[in-house]
Amino acid sequence: MSVEPLTYAALGARLKISREAARSLAKRLRLPRSVSDDGKALVSIDLAELRYMPRPPGGRQAGNIAPLAEKIEALRADIARLEATAADHRAGFERERERTDRLAAELLQVTAETMAAREATERLEAEVAALRTRGRTGGSIDSHGQAASRLGHLAATIVEADRKACR
Repeated sequence: MSVEPLTYAALGARLKISREAARSLAKRLRLPRSVSDDGKALVSIDLAELRYMPRPPGGRQAGNIAPLAEKIEALRADIARLEATAADHRAGFERERERTDRLAAELLQVTAETMAAREATERLEAEVAALRTRGRTGGSIDSHGQAASRLGHLAATIVEADRKACR
């Protein structure tokens, strides 16, 4: 139970480890340190109370590496499989995005055509209403001829608008 001040090299020699390993152990155990007269660090330690068992040298042997190599290869295969799946998903996403863009363009076109048809319908309804009011007011024979001409023109416009809507 005697506390000895040892340098890292002396501690390493006693424990049969390197100087750097002894320094690391002193830090890990938070052993009290001081500086000697010649400027070297001294660690105060009671070797009887120290329960330190160094690892046997050559901890990594060929037998220990083989299972790790197999695990690495399995993980690489998983990575390759996941990358292929991600590429498939990406391609599907791109196809759907292109399809969505086409549908959006079609929707805009149909909306514009619908608005044009609605405006044409309103214009034609206004013309029909104007013709009906003129017919009720009892216009002259000449105005009936103009009304028939306008009615024929109106019918042609309706048929043309209907054909455009069917396309």
